[in-house]
Amino acid sequence: MKRIHLHVNVEDLDRSIRFYETLFGAPPSVVKDDYAKWMLDDPRVNLAISSRGRAAGLDHVGVQAETSGELAEIAARLKSAAEPTVDEPSASCCYAFSDKHWAEDPSGLRWETFHTFGESTTYGLTGEAPASFVTAATASPASACCGPR
Repeated sequence: MKRIHLHVNVEDLDRSIRFYETLFGAPPSVVKDDYAKWMLDDPRVNLAISSRGRAAGLDHVGVQAETSGELAEIAARLKSAAEPTVDEPSASCCYAFSDKHWAEDPSGLRWETFHTFGESTTYGLTGEAPASFVTAATASPASACCGPR
């Protein structure tokens, strides 16, 4: 079963954690100095928030697959949507290791599809987005985690 993913940049992590704990009636399943995540079944969502110096607001949305087969199915649909896509196998991002596929909708909203297969001790690696997928959202090294490299 797939799960909707939302990643929100926040200015005040502690205050935001309190807000989302109250909204969902549950504490985050992961808390780091700059990041928190809820893996909820009601509603079925993976909500991540981070305070990493980016503008506050919605960073990207996505679909989290439970299996590599589900991810392959979603990626195939994305590739048929006639918009640019980027594959990011074995990515280290948001304290996890995942295989990912990225796309942008026609208005520029970034969509991440991914299957997580392990935990990472760091938020992620830094690097540049490939020229084939440089947009306002991915143009700087600060955007390298939670965006294609």
